[in-house]
Amino acid sequence: MFSGPLPSCFGSIQGLSFLSITNNQLTGKIPSQICNASSLEILNLSNNKLNGSLPPCLGNFSENLSVLDLGNNRLEAMIPIFSKVKSLRSLNFNRNQLEGPLPQSLRTCKKLEVLDVGNNKINGSFPNWLESLPELQVLILRSNRFYGPVGNPTTRFPFQKLRIMDLSNNNFIGHLPRQYFESLSAMMESHAAEFGYMGLEGYYMDSVMVEMKGVSMQLVKIQKIFTTIDLSRNQFVGEIPNLIGRLKSLHGLNFSHNKLSGSIPPSLRNFSNLEWLDLSSNELVGVIPWQLTDLTFLASLNLSHNKLDGPIPRGKQFNTFDNDSFIGNLRLCGPPLSKACNNEQEQPPSPRNVQQSEDDGFDNWKVVLMGYCSGLVIGISIGYIVLSSGKFDLWFAQRFGGRTRFKRGRRRN
Repeated sequence: MFSGPLPSCFGSIQGLSFLSITNNQLTGKIPSQICNASSLEILNLSNNKLNGSLPPCLGNFSENLSVLDLGNNRLEAMIPIFSKVKSLRSLNFNRNQLEGPLPQSLRTCKKLEVLDVGNNKINGSFPNWLESLPELQVLILRSNRFYGPVGNPTTRFPFQKLRIMDLSNNNFIGHLPRQYFESLSAMMESHAAEFGYMGLEGYYMDSVMVEMKGVSMQLVKIQKIFTTIDLSRNQFVGEIPNLIGRLKSLHGLNFSHNKLSGSIPPSLRNFSNLEWLDLSSNELVGVIPWQLTDLTFLASLNLSHNKLDGPIPRGKQFNTFDNDSFIGNLRLCGPPLSKACNNEQEQPPSPRNVQQSEDDGFDNWKVVLMGYCSGLVIGISIGYIVLSSGKFDLWFAQRFGGRTRFKRGRRRN
C-alpha cells in the first residue's frame, strides 16, 4: 500500500495514458505537474486521503482524458472549469468536501456518461443545462446543497439515456419532475439484450453508490440494465403522477421523506423489475393498491409513516413483508399488523377475484414464469453490489451467499 504525497514526476512521463493509484493512503495535494501528462486518458486517484484544492489545470490539460475519478478523498474548494476535455465520459468527485456551484463548462463534455458529485457541499439550483448532454446515463447529486424546483426542461427530450438519477438529500422543492419522467426513455425500455457493464472494458469500470432503506450500497460495476430513481429527503409536494408507471425497467424507486400527498397510483404495478420501493414518511392517503401484489421481484417495501388506511393486501411478495413496512399508518389493518380489520372495512380485492375463472390458468403460469425469471433478473441487477445491514442482507446472503459491508446513509446538515 502506497502512502505519502503523490509524486510530481508522473507529469514528466512521456506517453503516460493510464494512471490508477486507488485504495491507498496517498496524502497531501494533487501536484499541478500532473497536468503535464497531456496523453492521460484515465486518471484514478480514488479512495485515498488527498486534500486541498484541485489544480485548476485539471479541466483542460488533456484532450484525451476519458475518466477522472477522485472520489472518496478530502478534496475541497471549487470544481475547476472544464474547457478542453472533450473526450471525458466519466467524472467522479463523490465523497469529498467540494463546494460552490457545479461549473456549466461541463455542458461542453458531450461524451459524458457518468457524473457523480454526491456527498459534497456543492450548491445552486438544479443544473437543468445537463439536459444538453446526449450520452448522460448516471447523474448523482445526492447529499449536497442544491435547492429550488426540478423539472423545467430547456430541451425537447431531456435525459433520454439516463439510467440512474439520484437527487436525494438536498433542498429541492415543488412537484415531482413530471416532464422529466415523460422523457426518461432508457427507463421505459427492456434492456435484456444490453447485458454488460459501464466503463472501458479491460481498463476501467464505473462504480456508484446507491441507497435502499437508508443503507448505502456500492455497485462495484454498473450493469447497463440497472435503473433507479432516488428523490428522497427533499421538500417535494403534490401527488405521485400516474405516468410514473411508464418507467417499466426500474429496479429501485425512493420518494421517501418528502411531503407527497394523494394516493399511491395503481400504475406502479407496471414496474415488473422493481426490487425495492420506498414511499415512507410522506402524507399519502387512501388504500394500498392491490395491484402492487403483482410486483413479484419486490424484495423490500417501505410505506411506513403515511396516512394510508384500510386492509393491507395479501398474496405473493406482500406475504413476506413485516410490520416495519407499514407502521405509522394508524388506519391500516390486517396482517402483518396486530390491528385486525373490522366488518365495516372492505377487504381488498385480489387478482383471483377480479379475473374471470378461465384466466386463472394463465395467471398461474405467469407467476411461475416470473418466479423463474426473478432469479436471473435479481442476480443481474444486484450482482456486484456490496450490501449492508438488515433483513435485506439476510435475504441476499441466503439467496446468493457472500459477504456484506456496512455503510449507513445519514442526512447531512
